[in-house]
Amino acid sequence: MNKPTLVIMAAGLGSRFGGCKQITPVDPAGQLIIDYSIYDAVRAGFGRVVCIIKPEMEDDFRAAIGDRIARRVDLRYAYQTMETCMPAGFSVPEGRTRPWGTAHAVLSAADAIEGDFAAINADDFYGPSAFQAACDFLRAPGPENVHAMVGYRIENTLTENGSVSRGVCAVDGEGMLTEITERLKIEARPGGAAYLEENQPEVFIPAGTIVSMNLWAFRHGVLEEMRARFADFLRDRLPANPMKAEYFLPSVPDALIREGKAKVRVLDTHERWYGVTYPQDLAAVQAAMARMRRDGVYPDELWR
Repeated sequence: MNKPTLVIMAAGLGSRFGGCKQITPVDPAGQLIIDYSIYDAVRAGFGRVVCIIKPEMEDDFRAAIGDRIARRVDLRYAYQTMETCMPAGFSVPEGRTRPWGTAHAVLSAADAIEGDFAAINADDFYGPSAFQAACDFLRAPGPENVHAMVGYRIENTLTENGSVSRGVCAVDGEGMLTEITERLKIEARPGGAAYLEENQPEVFIPAGTIVSMNLWAFRHGVLEEMRARFADFLRDRLPANPMKAEYFLPSVPDALIREGKAKVRVLDTHERWYGVTYPQDLAAVQAAMARMRRDGVYPDELWR
């Protein structure tokens, strides 16, 4: 039976965390959130793992995780740079240092991706059943233009230590994604959450609202759509914001849905997200990992 690829976006700057949060240990064994994600993915049935990193972080990344798990996993690296996959006729604006965004990150890994694949963030804990749902979807026969997203309940994705960014989703009665809207400043509120926009009253988001945590299950052909739409992004968005405009991964399936070119099934999960968006989040993540180890969800040493 085919084994899909897991693509891990690990090239983020981690600016709010104050360091390279992708290689910050979350347990006494020195394991990282990405360890738990890869462990869950392999248990679920994923085969190859492709980690997208910046070239300058390769030595640290290999020392922190790559060399530890390479003997147990088909691990590959892809490198996201400003020049990677740059279409003909375009160039990097002078002075720009910000990466091109998560859709560009996945596009940077195209040569290492075999068959259908899932994409995740390196610094988010998704939970075992989320990976199982994504893998089951990808291993089942289905149309090439039907993808999937694991949908989390908003109240399970918040931190007490500040605001978060989430893709707020609209889902129809058949469980298909109809729209995804990126909200940049979401905070917890009684009964749900709220997002804040500059000079506007806050907007309440009720508990149970489905949001994206960037766990996508894609058919392989979506990579060509990402490639074509990167050129569109550079042409349409870059002139107005050459230093900061980003090509976000959710924008691709959202556009495909609006254009009638693809559908996205929402895979429901009750898993709770954990992550280190802020330095204060680390203690909560460590406590959650300790609790799950005590409950037998994970062994003390994942790769023993």
